[in-house]
Amino acid sequence: MSTTVWAGKFLTVQTEGTWEYAERRGQIAAAVIVAIDAGDVILVEQFRVPLGRACLELPAGLVGDETAGESVAVAAGRELEEETGYRAAAIEDLGLFYSSPGMTSECFTLVRATGLTRVGDGGGDGDENITVHRVPLTDIPAFVAAKREAGVAIDAKMLLILAGSIL
Repeated sequence: MSTTVWAGKFLTVQTEGTWEYAERRGQIAAAVIVAIDAGDVILVEQFRVPLGRACLELPAGLVGDETAGESVAVAAGRELEEETGYRAAAIEDLGLFYSSPGMTSECFTLVRATGLTRVGDGGGDGDENITVHRVPLTDIPAFVAAKREAGVAIDAKMLLILAGSIL
């Protein structure tokens, strides 16, 4: 049986035995989007408060944080367009994954977005200030290395792109 140590608007900190871990509150899930278009992958860069610096990431967002019962595909499409300015013709579910199971119960559904059409500038909502990068798949290792050298944090989910197994 777990005990809530602290509860915020979106997260709780739990203890169970010797374990301490974070949980998302409510039924909110997450979607992470691998958006590929004509040999390029769409990436985002945004400041992340816990890191104190910008982070290079796959586009992602919460499912059900605005509309209860929202599907992963709908949320992924909404987040892709909001963050990057691209709309997907198709979104394919690639499975459920756990982000850091030793520290949090948080999970995300990985999706592949294809058939992209540029419909806006992206950049996120009013306070996200997201920079959109369109990078040829062949240039990903060098692009990530250059970002790391420039002091940008690299999200662990970027390993999916570096490994090339989901493309």
